[in-house]
Amino acid sequence: MQSVLDSPVLVLNRLWQAVNTCSARRAFTLLYQGHAQVVCAEEGQGFLTHDFKSWQDFSQSNPDPEMAKTVSMRIRVPRVIVLLLFERLPKKEVKFTRQNVFERDNNTCQYCNKVFSREMLNLDHIMPRDRGGQTNWENIVCSCIPCNTRKGNRLPHEVGMALIRKPKRPRWRPFVNISVSAHPHESWRHFLDIAYWNVELGD
Repeated sequence: MQSVLDSPVLVLNRLWQAVNTCSARRAFTLLYQGHAQVVCAEEGQGFLTHDFKSWQDFSQSNPDPEMAKTVSMRIRVPRVIVLLLFERLPKKEVKFTRQNVFERDNNTCQYCNKVFSREMLNLDHIMPRDRGGQTNWENIVCSCIPCNTRKGNRLPHEVGMALIRKPKRPRWRPFVNISVSAHPHESWRHFLDIAYWNVELGD
C-alpha cells in the first residue's frame, strides 16, 4: 500500500506557475527548510499560504482523512506547494516523436486542413528523403492518406499543393512534466490550465 508520504504534490514556482510534482515527503522537507509554503484554498478567503508552523496549527484545527503521522504529531499532507525563490520554468526540448508531431499539428492534415483520427494520418517529409530531406520538426508534417498519396515523392508545389502553415519545432510547455492521465488532485485544478494541453505549439 502506498504511503501518504509518496503521494504527489503539485509544485508552483515563485510566480505561482505549475512546474512539476514531487512526493509529499519531499514537500515536507522543502516546507521544513523554509524553501516552500503550502498553498491551501480556504473558503471565502481564496488561496492562503502556510509555513511549516502555521501548517502544523492548521492541521490540528482542520484534520484531514489523510494525515502524516510522526511520534510527536499528525500533520496534513500538502497538495500544492509554492517555492519561495525559484521563478524559472524548466527549459527542455519536446521530444521528436510521432505522437508529438500529431499533437503539434492538432491531428490535422497540413495540406487539406482536415482533422482526422490518428489512424488515418501519417507523417510526410515535405522535402522527400531521397532528395535530401531530413527527418526533423521542420520537414515533417501530418498528412492524410489521400494527400500523402497525391504528393508522393515530390515537393508540394510540384503537384499544386501547399502547406497550411510552416512546420516549426514546438516550444517547451511549462507543465509537460505532469501527466494528465495521473488523475490530478481536485485542489490542482486552478493551477492546471487545460489550454497547455490543447494549444497549438510553436510561435
